[in-house]
Amino acid sequence: MTNRTQWWIVGVVVLGLGLGLYGVVHLAGDELFPVEPGRAAPEWTARSLDDSSVMKTGESYAGDVLLLNVWATWCEPCRVEMPSLEALQQSFPDSTGFHVVAISIDSPGKQEDILAFAREYKLNFELLHDPSKRIPKAFQTSGVPETFIIGPDGIVRRKVIGAEDWNSQGNRALISQLLRERAQQRRGGTSEPGARVTVPVKS
Repeated sequence: MTNRTQWWIVGVVVLGLGLGLYGVVHLAGDELFPVEPGRAAPEWTARSLDDSSVMKTGESYAGDVLLLNVWATWCEPCRVEMPSLEALQQSFPDSTGFHVVAISIDSPGKQEDILAFAREYKLNFELLHDPSKRIPKAFQTSGVPETFIIGPDGIVRRKVIGAEDWNSQGNRALISQLLRERAQQRRGGTSEPGARVTVPVKS
C-alpha cells in the first residue's frame, strides 16, 4: 500500500467520523447540551389566553427578568406552588422589569380550563398556552412543574424541577439582585452576565 493510498484511507475515516459527530450533535443536541444555569435560554413561543390571543416569545421579555414556569392544570404539585408564584409577583409591585409567566402545556381546547384554574387560585400574573408542547422540548423539561429564572441578559440563572416556595427569602433576594443587574445594564454598566448573582438558594 502506497503512502498516497494510506493518506486517502485516513482522510475517508476522518471525514466519516466528522459526519457522524455532526449527525449526533444535530439529532441529539438537546440531550447532549441540556438547558442548565449558565446557558442561554432557548427560543420559545406560546399563545396568550386573553381576547387578543397573540403569540408571545422570549423576545417579548428581552432585557427583563423572567420567571418561566411550565405547568398543567392536572398537575397537583403545580397547584401547591401557584400561590407562591402569585405572592412572588406581588412582592415586586413597583417593578416593570420582572415577569412571572406560567405556560400551560394542557391539550388543545383547554383554554377555559386554564382560565378557570387562574380564577380559582386568583392568579394575576401572565398565563400562556403551549398545546403543541414545543416548550418542554425546547427546555428539555422532565415533567411539570419546572421553572427557569432568566436574567436580563437571556441567561438561565436558576432551574427548579418540582414545586417550590417561590416567595421565600432566597428567591426574593435572587430576583432583587437580577433587577439591580438589569438597572446597571440599562445605565451602561459593564458587569459580566451573571457575575452579580451570588445569593444561595435551594436547588
